[in-house]
Amino acid sequence: MRTTKQSDLVEMVELAETLYEKRSQMHEPQDLPGRFGRVIEAIDRVLKAIEAESVLAGGWAVWHHGMPERITRDLDIVIATDKIEDFLQAASVAGFQVLARKPGRWPKLIHKETGVGVDLMPEGARPGRPDRPAQIMIRNPHDLGAEGHRLRYINFASLIELKVAAGRGKDEVDVMELLKASPEAIPVIRHHLASSHAEILARFDRLAARAQEEQAAGEP
Repeated sequence: MRTTKQSDLVEMVELAETLYEKRSQMHEPQDLPGRFGRVIEAIDRVLKAIEAESVLAGGWAVWHHGMPERITRDLDIVIATDKIEDFLQAASVAGFQVLARKPGRWPKLIHKETGVGVDLMPEGARPGRPDRPAQIMIRNPHDLGAEGHRLRYINFASLIELKVAAGRGKDEVDVMELLKASPEAIPVIRHHLASSHAEILARFDRLAARAQEEQAAGEP
């Protein structure tokens, strides 16, 4: 288990301050500060080399779409099925260490210079826990908001879909907080989820109702 050093805590506090102060200027993943921005640049070089599209999901997408207090140590990116091996090969000679893959786990890399982890979310895989996979599969990056050979943020509706599908407690909290920050997006997301699994839409409706009730009651 990784231990948290004092230097790590200091770095995270400084990062939080920078993100809070300059959030309005950070519209793309490439705008992230410090070592995270450097890793994004390295990912972009790999994407360009293999002519692939990708989106940034996970905690940084949650931060981007409405939770400024959310900070995470790793990057989660979605890669098309036919580009995964190309990405791993190119990354291995572009400053990344490809970690040994455990059975049933998605590919993971470490950026050697910064120590930032990069988790690949393969198209066609199912979010959630290994013992309880979601009813839906991860879509192609292009359908999630990818454009060109530079990393983009996953679009809001698709982020919510993946979070609801994963069904973990922390994902449900993220969904509720994001909906509190952008309640006007609820009808748009419902329309997006109409083509998803019926249980995903039902679960979203329950989370949206809870978020609205808490917001009306003035709960944080």
